[in-house]
Amino acid sequence: MISNENIKYSLKNLSQKKSRSLLTIISIFVGITTIFVFVSFGLGLYDYVNDFMTDSSADKIIIQAKGSAMPGLDDTFKLTDDDLEVVKKTSGVYEASGAVFKVVEVEKSGVKKYTFMLGYDPKEPLIMEFFNIEIDKGRWLNSGEKNKAIFGYNYQLDNKIFSRGYDLNDNIKVQGNKIKAVGFFESVGSPPDDAQIYVTNDFIEDLYPNETLNYGWIIARVDVNNIDLVVENIEKNLRKERGLEKGKEDFFVQSFQDMMETYTNVLNGIVGFIILIALISVLVSAINTANTMITSVLERIKEIGVIKSIGARNSEIFKIFLFESGFLGFVAGVVGVFFGFIISFAGGKLLSNLGWGFLSPHYSVWLFVGCILFATLTGAISGAIPAYRASKINPVDALRYE
Repeated sequence: MISNENIKYSLKNLSQKKSRSLLTIISIFVGITTIFVFVSFGLGLYDYVNDFMTDSSADKIIIQAKGSAMPGLDDTFKLTDDDLEVVKKTSGVYEASGAVFKVVEVEKSGVKKYTFMLGYDPKEPLIMEFFNIEIDKGRWLNSGEKNKAIFGYNYQLDNKIFSRGYDLNDNIKVQGNKIKAVGFFESVGSPPDDAQIYVTNDFIEDLYPNETLNYGWIIARVDVNNIDLVVENIEKNLRKERGLEKGKEDFFVQSFQDMMETYTNVLNGIVGFIILIALISVLVSAINTANTMITSVLERIKEIGVIKSIGARNSEIFKIFLFESGFLGFVAGVVGVFFGFIISFAGGKLLSNLGWGFLSPHYSVWLFVGCILFATLTGAISGAIPAYRASKINPVDALRYE
């Protein structure tokens, strides 16, 4: 352990070189701030994913046609009523329901917006269970109900979709038709999702009488204990029904767990890449810290000789310089965590106000402590070699040093 006397001596030396110490702190804290911000938002995204990992979704699978665009934008590959019947008849499937996606025009006072309309079967609202969507105000749709819809959360708000928000039982003009709002969903935290419109499949067929509507998704509730086998059977039956060879499917089948794992893996890669960039910044900072400590040793060689000549051991010299570099790292960590918290908090509020509520930061004690410890260790490791060299200086040579 370093003595209180040596600590005071080290702090005095750092205070005498304020500009150099400040620049060293700045170089480290920028990297720590970056790491704190991105890790906090990354943890927030992991929380968002975990919120979906509910028991009500664990027994669901999704069948989707392959394509380069969102459902409703690309009908090159599609799912039909025949596909839905095949899925329903597959062993291990308890129920299945198709969802129709269409891009629609919403109009108010001459202002037009374009969004997705989703048609589903209220008798089997599996898509709502799949994404764990709940009603914020109003009620659910009844089977066969027409000219009525549940709207996304943002339709209630002023200056979100239109200048004035809507309320229950208001008529909203969609595709030239007046549709009554019987409910509003709770906020998902994503502007596109919070602007969607949900109607019955029966009504969406009336809106497009001259079109053959196809499903963007088929959601099925299956035997959760044999979910991999059920997925395999669905794939086999759909290949047979569509006349496709294995490996040449124009559809894919995913369990809810598989979808979440895919999302998590992508998230891991993105967060890891960003942290890697931040670590490179910290590495550059570490080099700068090492340069600072080398300069400090060179400026204090004669001083080191005096200290050694009055009895200071090599270990004490080593501890003095190691403490100085570690202390600079500690201060940089505290400052970096402070600014990281301010930036992530302000960023989270801004994103929430813009409708991207799912992009919110998450804080934990380990995030704060970890960043400070990492900065302290970075400073200490950076100063280890200069500290070691300082401890090995010959006092006689040091006293003659000019």
